[in-house]
Amino acid sequence: MALKPEISPVVICLSRSGEATAHKVAKVLNAQVHGREGRVDVADAFFPNALDYVRTLFAAGTPVVGVCASGILIRAVAPVLADKTTEPPVVSISDDGAVVVPLLGGHRGANRIASTLATALNATAAVTTAGDVAMGVALDEPPVGYRLANPEHAKPVMASLLSGASAQIIGDNIFDLSSDPEGAVALRVSEAPAERSEASLAYHPTQFALGVGCARNADPEELWELVQKSLSDANIAPECIASVNSIDLKGDEPAMNEVARRLGVPLRLFTAAELEAETPRLKNPSDVVFAEVGTHGVSEGSALAAAGSDATLVIEKQKTKNATCAVARASAPITDHAGRSRGRLSIVGIGPGQHSWRTPEASTLIAEAEELVGYGLYIDLLGPLASGKTRSDFPLGGEEDRCRFALEQAAKGKNVALICSGDAGIYAMGALVFELLDRAPEDMGVSDAAHRVDVVSTPGVSALQGAAARAGAPLGHDFCAISLSDLLTPREDIVKRLHAAAEGDFVIAFYNPVSMRRRTLLAEARDILLQHRPADTPVMLASSLGRPEEHVRYRKLSELEVDEVDMLTVVLIGSSHSKLAQLGEGPRMYTPRGYARKIDGDLS
Repeated sequence: MALKPEISPVVICLSRSGEATAHKVAKVLNAQVHGREGRVDVADAFFPNALDYVRTLFAAGTPVVGVCASGILIRAVAPVLADKTTEPPVVSISDDGAVVVPLLGGHRGANRIASTLATALNATAAVTTAGDVAMGVALDEPPVGYRLANPEHAKPVMASLLSGASAQIIGDNIFDLSSDPEGAVALRVSEAPAERSEASLAYHPTQFALGVGCARNADPEELWELVQKSLSDANIAPECIASVNSIDLKGDEPAMNEVARRLGVPLRLFTAAELEAETPRLKNPSDVVFAEVGTHGVSEGSALAAAGSDATLVIEKQKTKNATCAVARASAPITDHAGRSRGRLSIVGIGPGQHSWRTPEASTLIAEAEELVGYGLYIDLLGPLASGKTRSDFPLGGEEDRCRFALEQAAKGKNVALICSGDAGIYAMGALVFELLDRAPEDMGVSDAAHRVDVVSTPGVSALQGAAARAGAPLGHDFCAISLSDLLTPREDIVKRLHAAAEGDFVIAFYNPVSMRRRTLLAEARDILLQHRPADTPVMLASSLGRPEEHVRYRKLSELEVDEVDMLTVVLIGSSHSKLAQLGEGPRMYTPRGYARKIDGDLS
């Protein structure tokens, strides 16, 4: 998708003395209040440890507004600070609401949040960024509805102004600054392309909507070149485009999504009926297009629908062999987008459960999602990232219904995260999602609309990786994973794979080793393996990995008992070369790669 969804801030409250302020702040920001357990009476969610909680939110890209001492927020986020251009805002507020301090992300929203809250609370905003202090504005953060074309030059321009230079304002004075016709730096506001340099910043109103159409799987370069030429011929800066728009049937077209990505704006979609309502305003209605998709104009119609009822076409339909485009001008900068988004389904593996084992990308996708779908326990493990979101819990055994529901919700234009444990592509829902998309609807696949959803997969820490890390390095040489569940795999196939893995001397990770009713395959697997490797081959049993009740123990292969294994246990069976090293902190399991043999050979 072209733009990342905006993540709503969370208001953190640590004590009753700040509770009233927290709720006032939340109302102003339309945000949730999350409170410390036992110290806050009313909140949308509660947490036991402030440092871990804030760190989790920050790592996921969630703006944090803390009604607490600044030092608490600083200590929380300090270990995960990395890139100021992508990190979310962090703002602290005194318990009495008298002082608001933007700590991080001043020019990424923190100063704006501080200013908004200071006005609402009659407080003092302790802004420290140089431009805001000296001039009351941040030149790299223009008002909503305007885009800065050359943000890389904002710093030298600001430095010049802070050194005493004056500015000449060309076009609208969007910052309400004094203008000097002889100023050494220029702030230019225009719809046309403008000069960009270390002495000139170019701002453009997002007052235009781009409508596009194309043949199925058209070359993205063909559409991009058509758009560039059309804007150039009309003397419209690309930064003036507020959105790329088309008919919903084309939501998955690579060319349209690529144009939106390059312009840095959202792709918005309209139904055929919504576009057909624009027919009286079209300059080039087409009966051929109507016969194909149910509307007399895609590019012109979607541009007009996106720009509003008082919009005018400033670029009539332009076309090449496989693509069309048109541009409509709104009466004011477009800040609320009509139509709907394409819809996205993120298939997210959250690891074994411990939040520190969850990848930052996974946390970000969850934070961005509107709706969470999954087994209830897995959603519960998300802690603060699940709070306030629509959630649809499905029981174990409802996997196909779960995936189909997630796809169909995304097909409505929603941003949905399908939550899986471990890695979503390893014995989880990833494969089933793509299987449903690969089926025809009549074969219990999903709707045509679901096929146009943007599907994103992100890696997670699998159970076998978590178990191996706790053990030491048992997967140091060739290994495999086998599920002992015969619900989806015929028993004879599982036995065949057990024999092959045993004969190949692989380290083996057993998933789904037992259930309440399935108790025999693990014992059968043990007996098959004993035919090919020593009785004292080390076995690791890892239960509830990454959770407070985690339990790790070791056994000899011959002593492996079914009754000490449950559904939450991963079983790692060593190869004939695996060993247990007796170290000060206890035994550690590893499988040599063969370096010692290589060194011996080199020395001989």
